[in-house]
Amino acid sequence: MGDPAGTVGTFRASDGYPFYVRHFPPPGNPRARLVFLHGIRSHGGWYGRSCAAFAAAGFDVHFLDRRGAGLNTAARGDAPSFRRLLDDAAEYVQQLRAERGYLPVFVCGISWGGKLAVGLPYRRPGLVDGLVLLCPGLAPKVAPPFVRRMRIALARVLRPDRLFPVPLNEPELFTADPAWQRFVAADPHGLRLATARFLFGSFSLDIYLRRAARRVAVPTYLALAEHDRVIDNRRTRLFAGRFRGPMTTVEYPGAHHTLEFEPPGHPWVGDVVRWVGERL
Repeated sequence: MGDPAGTVGTFRASDGYPFYVRHFPPPGNPRARLVFLHGIRSHGGWYGRSCAAFAAAGFDVHFLDRRGAGLNTAARGDAPSFRRLLDDAAEYVQQLRAERGYLPVFVCGISWGGKLAVGLPYRRPGLVDGLVLLCPGLAPKVAPPFVRRMRIALARVLRPDRLFPVPLNEPELFTADPAWQRFVAADPHGLRLATARFLFGSFSLDIYLRRAARRVAVPTYLALAEHDRVIDNRRTRLFAGRFRGPMTTVEYPGAHHTLEFEPPGHPWVGDVVRWVGERL
């Protein structure tokens, strides 16, 4: 199930790690650039349908597979720190800026990737022109059980590369569509295990974002799903209320966590296209 994967290439981060990137160029001159960051379980291969639609609408689309996830097999499920993940995204955007700096860049964070998107303006001020947050993991309902969290904290000190299940291993959390549930369950590139170092870094990123939220001065589009079983919409709205920049919030009736898996013709892609276009 899915559309063409775009052109797949690699980008080498400043610490030497090469991570995969999918590129969907527009048919003509681009209006802006969209840089996507995926969730803890997913990867760019889930989102070919929307990326192709954004490219057809005139955007230069780039989808980064987070190091240790998706097509990336080196250090599977691991990352040195959340700051390194922020820097991966920042360095990629900086390269885009160096090539055609006149094009606005909107960073689009999906689920867990929304945390990285919100952290970017604090980590690298002035780097992005806007944020698109798609059911972002700023206030999750789902978390590892307490005992496992304690084990993760202990392993982070004694054995940081020990693997633990990620807290989103049930396909039903992403979508109510049985076909897409089967897709998620069978996906060979989905991340099911992560290291104690990565998971502890995710907890640390939550603390970092309490400071970072007030540094978000760029326009933000916040998309929520009415039947989201992964994030708490009320608390997400409250968290995003700390942003200093202008905010547009839309909650899609009947939708579930992964908007990509909603039926064809769902309005979320068109809404993002219009919102970005109004800010160019």
